[in-house]
Amino acid sequence: MARATLPSVVDTQPFNKKKVAVASRQWMLLDLKGESIVLEIDKYSIMHRVGIHARDLRILDPLLSYPSTILGRERAIVLNLEHIKAVITAEEVFLRDPTNENVIPIVEELCRRLPMKRDIHNNNEPNGIESLKLRIPSKSRLSQDIEEEPPFEFRALEVVLEGICSYLDARTTELESAAYPALDELTSKISSRNLDRVRKLKSRMTRLTARVQKVRDELGQLLDDDDDMADLFLTRKLAGSSSPVAGSLPAHWAVGSPTIGSRISRASRASLGTYTADNDVEQLEMLLEAYFMQIDGTLNKLIALREYIDDTEDYINIQLDNHRNQLIQEL
Repeated sequence: MARATLPSVVDTQPFNKKKVAVASRQWMLLDLKGESIVLEIDKYSIMHRVGIHARDLRILDPLLSYPSTILGRERAIVLNLEHIKAVITAEEVFLRDPTNENVIPIVEELCRRLPMKRDIHNNNEPNGIESLKLRIPSKSRLSQDIEEEPPFEFRALEVVLEGICSYLDARTTELESAAYPALDELTSKISSRNLDRVRKLKSRMTRLTARVQKVRDELGQLLDDDDDMADLFLTRKLAGSSSPVAGSLPAHWAVGSPTIGSRISRASRASLGTYTADNDVEQLEMLLEAYFMQIDGTLNKLIALREYIDDTEDYINIQLDNHRNQLIQEL
């Protein structure tokens, strides 16, 4: 795995002429070919490269606690789901904390599934004409690629959602395998040891349920809003940026600015009307709905486990009441 260091942005103060270096963070960059490289890059460089605001990047800070989030920006998708904190563009994926043991399987899967099938077939061509066409796609070519295969950002998003949903489902299965026998043992023998064991399992279930609920809610909110889903279609917006509206903008309107980029996006949408087309949204809707159903199934397992715990507690309380009544009668 390659490693590179990009120069940090330096802020020069005009009064004391001091230079303050911005701390660099470790990111993993994965490209269209599925190749990865570890970068030491500061937040201002990453903000400029992907066109997002500081508040968007703050969501990905592992030291801060933010709920599960999937945000569509002009040139990027900001994604914070469990241990996966990433920025996805139409051509690249930036991952925080790539050495995390839970992130490594996601990285391996991204490397395997990010390259388009046609790119893999064309790797053996003797000349680089076709690869040049792929690197500098025309608007019609982009539209054709979208119809033939899901765009890059959708493939990356699918890998992340699949990884997160499978991870949470695995944690739920582990909890079930430990909780149900413990509850059955408690009903057969009420003891301090069994009660403490069930108490700890109930705490685990409560925390896991909250995590699963956050992911489910975020996917549900996206599915309820067509505009939010359309904002995630970065490849379509990239194709729309070659419209006459975008080409007629003044030269000082830099697309690299998130604010100006959003103005271009709104102008392109009003001119072309393709960005929020039904077929654009439907493709993403099917993807999100599949994983919404999976995470909803995981949540239902946890709800069933909670109900079983509640029933067990009711049974234990009835048993204790009976014992107390017997003692009272004996007295």
